[in-house]
Amino acid sequence: MGKIKVGVVGCGSNGGGHLSAYSKLPHVELVAACDLNINRVKKRQVEYGISRVYTDFDEMLAREDLDAISVSTWNNAHSAVSIAALDAGVNVLCEKPMALNANDAESMIKAEKKSGKLLMIGFVLRFSEKVEYAKQLLEQGKLGKIYYAKVGYLRRAGNPGGWFSDRKRSGGGPLIDLGVHIIDTARYLMGSPKTVSVTGATYDLLGNRANIRGNSKYQSMDREEYNDVEDLAIAFIRLDNGATLTVETSWSQHIKENLTYIELYGNKAGLSIEPDLNIYSEVNDYLVDTKPVIDPSRYDFQYIFDQEIAHFIECVRNGAPCRNPAEEGLELMRILDAIYRSAKEGEEIFLT
Repeated sequence: MGKIKVGVVGCGSNGGGHLSAYSKLPHVELVAACDLNINRVKKRQVEYGISRVYTDFDEMLAREDLDAISVSTWNNAHSAVSIAALDAGVNVLCEKPMALNANDAESMIKAEKKSGKLLMIGFVLRFSEKVEYAKQLLEQGKLGKIYYAKVGYLRRAGNPGGWFSDRKRSGGGPLIDLGVHIIDTARYLMGSPKTVSVTGATYDLLGNRANIRGNSKYQSMDREEYNDVEDLAIAFIRLDNGATLTVETSWSQHIKENLTYIELYGNKAGLSIEPDLNIYSEVNDYLVDTKPVIDPSRYDFQYIFDQEIAHFIECVRNGAPCRNPAEEGLELMRILDAIYRSAKEGEEIFLT
């Protein structure tokens, strides 16, 4: 098989991560890239030696003979772009969140099945070496029965602005931006149990806090101050294997410092992945803490993007089983929809 002809749609921060990863693979040819901002996509063209660039995705799809694309647009375009590519016989790696809602995600899966092509969802943390190590432990039964997990992704003053904080384009705030990562990671490690019910709450009392000075944070490449999304979201999730999962995620919260945590608890041992990888157990009647030694460079987001993109291309070239199937993205969208709905209605939402 010759080189895989790849296009990237959306050349912002995540799109740049995809382009960098593709450029390192010898059996990939970056033939096209598309972005609404012509200056941005031309910059990427020079940076990665892309053959042709576009500002109109439909034009790119019509003119190029593509084997695969990455979709790294605003969230509100994920569904339409992915479906159009699948209908044209192109394999798709779609960034998280899969869509704005579960209905759009279901339409994407229908298009995938009809096309016979691959729709992979960009749950990049699954390719972290810490997560891979933890997954091995869990599959080997070292933690026993997992009955509780708690995850958090909290920022003190980290609203990125731009399209991120415009609900029409993003679908929501920190829950759909950051929460999607940690909820998926916990579910993945737990063996992807189905969700029974969700109770959630959201708060929008602080806004984007553009007045804050002396604070370094991630910002949208197209900075705008408009904001109509939540500052904080919390949720309690019941799973069909009897386990429970608690979630908290924020862009703006009066806390001491930014904090990320992913913790799972079993009847044999407990596990923390963030901020550090640690296993908590007992040996010979003593409590034992175990910290595996992993090269810190393996925590870098670009390294993880590299692993994810290499896996996607392996799936396309050789039919390798996909680690991030679209069905997993759909289940996560159902959870996010339920959290927002529960927050609005003030009631527990049942999914089964």
